[in-house]
Amino acid sequence: METNNEIINDLKGLVNIVNDGKEGYESASEATDSIELQGLFLKYSAQRAGYAMELKEHIALHGGDSENESGGILGALHRTWIDIKQALSSKEDVAILSAIETGEKAAIEKYDQALEDYQSHADHIELLQRQRTGILEALKEIETYHQRLIR
Repeated sequence: METNNEIINDLKGLVNIVNDGKEGYESASEATDSIELQGLFLKYSAQRAGYAMELKEHIALHGGDSENESGGILGALHRTWIDIKQALSSKEDVAILSAIETGEKAAIEKYDQALEDYQSHADHIELLQRQRTGILEALKEIETYHQRLIR
Protein backbone atom coordinates (compact mmCIF):
# COMPACT_ATOMS: atom_id res chain seq x y z
CA MET A 1 0.00 0.00 0.00
CA GLU A 2 1.28 3.44 -0.90
CA THR A 3 1.98 6.14 1.63
CA ASN A 4 -0.07 9.31 1.70
CA ASN A 5 2.79 11.18 -0.03
CA GLU A 6 2.83 8.66 -2.87
CA ILE A 7 -0.94 8.98 -3.28
CA ILE A 8 -0.62 12.78 -3.34
CA ASN A 9 2.18 12.51 -5.92
CA ASP A 10 0.04 10.20 -8.09
CA LEU A 11 -2.83 12.68 -7.95
CA LYS A 12 -0.54 15.63 -8.66
CA GLY A 13 0.73 13.74 -11.70
CA LEU A 14 -2.84 13.39 -12.92
CA VAL A 15 -3.43 17.13 -12.31
CA ASN A 16 -0.43 17.81 -14.58
CA ILE A 17 -1.90 15.49 -17.20
CA VAL A 18 -5.34 17.07 -17.24
CA ASN A 19 -3.79 20.55 -17.25
CA ASP A 20 -1.65 19.53 -20.23
CA GLY A 21 -4.84 18.41 -21.94
CA LYS A 22 -6.66 21.62 -21.04
CA GLU A 23 -3.85 23.72 -22.51
CA GLY A 24 -3.57 21.49 -25.57
CA TYR A 25 -7.27 21.76 -26.31
CA GLU A 26 -7.18 25.55 -25.83
CA SER A 27 -4.29 25.82 -28.27
CA ALA A 28 -6.05 23.51 -30.72
CA SER A 29 -9.21 25.63 -30.58
CA GLU A 30 -7.16 28.70 -31.49
CA ALA A 31 -5.36 26.94 -34.33
CA THR A 32 -8.29 25.49 -36.25
CA ASP A 33 -10.54 27.44 -38.56
CA SER A 34 -13.35 24.92 -38.06
CA ILE A 35 -16.09 26.34 -35.83
CA GLU A 36 -17.23 22.77 -35.10
CA LEU A 37 -13.77 21.70 -33.94
CA GLN A 38 -13.30 24.91 -31.95
CA GLY A 39 -16.44 24.07 -29.98
CA LEU A 40 -15.34 20.48 -29.46
CA PHE A 41 -11.88 21.51 -28.28
CA LEU A 42 -13.24 24.15 -25.90
CA LYS A 43 -15.68 21.60 -24.46
CA TYR A 44 -12.84 19.22 -23.64
CA SER A 45 -10.63 22.03 -22.34
CA ALA A 46 -13.38 22.94 -19.86
CA GLN A 47 -13.84 19.27 -18.97
CA ARG A 48 -10.13 18.98 -18.11
CA ALA A 49 -10.27 22.13 -15.97
CA GLY A 50 -13.08 20.48 -14.00
CA TYR A 51 -11.09 17.27 -13.67
CA ALA A 52 -8.14 19.25 -12.26
CA MET A 53 -10.38 20.84 -9.62
CA GLU A 54 -11.76 17.45 -8.59
CA LEU A 55 -8.28 15.98 -8.29
CA LYS A 56 -7.08 18.96 -6.26
CA GLU A 57 -9.94 18.40 -3.82
CA HIS A 58 -8.73 14.84 -3.26
CA ILE A 59 -5.15 16.02 -2.88
CA ALA A 60 -6.35 18.36 -0.13
CA LEU A 61 -8.23 15.48 1.55
CA HIS A 62 -4.91 13.65 1.77
CA GLY A 63 -3.19 16.69 3.28
CA GLY A 64 -1.45 17.93 0.16
CA ASP A 65 -1.82 20.92 -2.09
CA SER A 66 -1.53 21.42 -5.80
CA GLU A 67 -1.02 24.96 -6.95
CA ASN A 68 -0.18 23.86 -10.49
CA GLU A 69 -2.45 25.59 -12.96
CA SER A 70 -0.48 24.45 -15.97
CA GLY A 71 0.72 21.13 -17.21
CA GLY A 72 3.82 19.19 -16.31
CA ILE A 73 7.06 20.61 -17.63
CA LEU A 74 9.13 17.48 -18.03
CA GLY A 75 6.63 14.67 -18.44
CA ALA A 76 6.16 12.53 -21.51
CA LEU A 77 2.62 13.82 -21.84
CA HIS A 78 3.92 17.37 -22.02
CA ARG A 79 6.13 16.32 -24.91
CA THR A 80 3.03 14.86 -26.55
CA TRP A 81 1.22 18.18 -26.23
CA ILE A 82 4.31 19.90 -27.66
CA ASP A 83 3.72 17.70 -30.71
CA ILE A 84 0.21 19.12 -30.79
CA LYS A 85 1.59 22.65 -30.77
CA GLN A 86 3.81 21.74 -33.71
CA ALA A 87 0.79 20.29 -35.49
CA LEU A 88 -1.09 23.49 -34.70
CA SER A 89 1.49 25.57 -36.51
CA SER A 90 0.51 23.78 -39.70
CA LYS A 91 -3.17 24.63 -39.06
CA GLU A 92 -4.11 21.29 -40.60
CA ASP A 93 -7.03 19.78 -38.73
CA VAL A 94 -5.91 16.22 -39.53
CA ALA A 95 -2.51 16.85 -37.92
CA ILE A 96 -4.12 18.54 -34.91
CA LEU A 97 -6.55 15.66 -34.37
CA SER A 98 -3.79 13.09 -34.76
CA ALA A 99 -1.65 14.82 -32.15
CA ILE A 100 -4.60 15.08 -29.76
CA GLU A 101 -5.26 11.35 -30.15
CA THR A 102 -1.68 10.68 -29.07
CA GLY A 103 -2.09 12.93 -26.04
CA GLU A 104 -5.35 11.30 -25.01
CA LYS A 105 -3.87 7.80 -25.29
CA ALA A 106 -0.98 8.89 -23.06
CA ALA A 107 -3.44 10.33 -20.51
CA ILE A 108 -5.40 7.07 -20.43
CA GLU A 109 -2.15 5.19 -19.79
CA LYS A 110 -1.40 7.43 -16.78
CA TYR A 111 -4.89 6.87 -15.40
CA ASP A 112 -4.49 3.13 -15.89
CA GLN A 113 -1.27 3.22 -13.87
CA ALA A 114 -3.01 5.01 -11.00
CA LEU A 115 -5.98 2.63 -11.17
CA GLU A 116 -3.69 -0.41 -10.88
CA ASP A 117 -3.18 0.38 -7.19
CA TYR A 118 -6.84 -0.01 -6.27
CA GLN A 119 -6.27 -0.11 -2.49
CA SER A 120 -4.26 3.09 -2.30
CA HIS A 121 -6.77 5.00 -4.38
CA ALA A 122 -9.89 3.38 -2.90
CA ASP A 123 -11.34 6.66 -1.61
CA HIS A 124 -11.23 8.23 -5.07
CA ILE A 125 -11.30 5.20 -7.37
CA GLU A 126 -14.72 6.15 -8.74
CA LEU A 127 -13.46 9.65 -9.55
CA LEU A 128 -10.44 8.25 -11.40
CA GLN A 129 -12.57 5.73 -13.29
CA ARG A 130 -15.10 8.42 -14.26
CA GLN A 131 -12.38 10.79 -15.46
CA ARG A 132 -10.65 7.99 -17.40
CA THR A 133 -13.98 7.17 -19.05
CA GLY A 134 -14.43 10.85 -19.97
CA ILE A 135 -10.98 10.94 -21.57
CA LEU A 136 -11.70 7.71 -23.44
CA GLU A 137 -15.00 9.16 -24.73
CA ALA A 138 -13.14 12.30 -25.84
CA LEU A 139 -10.58 10.12 -27.63
CA LYS A 140 -13.35 8.25 -29.45
CA GLU A 141 -14.98 11.50 -30.54
CA ILE A 142 -11.64 12.92 -31.72
CA GLU A 143 -10.95 9.68 -33.64
CA THR A 144 -14.37 9.95 -35.29
CA TYR A 145 -13.66 13.51 -36.47
CA HIS A 146 -10.21 12.41 -37.65
CA GLN A 147 -11.65 9.54 -39.70
CA ARG A 148 -14.20 11.87 -41.30
CA LEU A 149 -11.45 14.25 -42.39
CA ILE A 150 -9.14 11.65 -43.89
CA ARG A 151 -11.85 9.98 -45.97
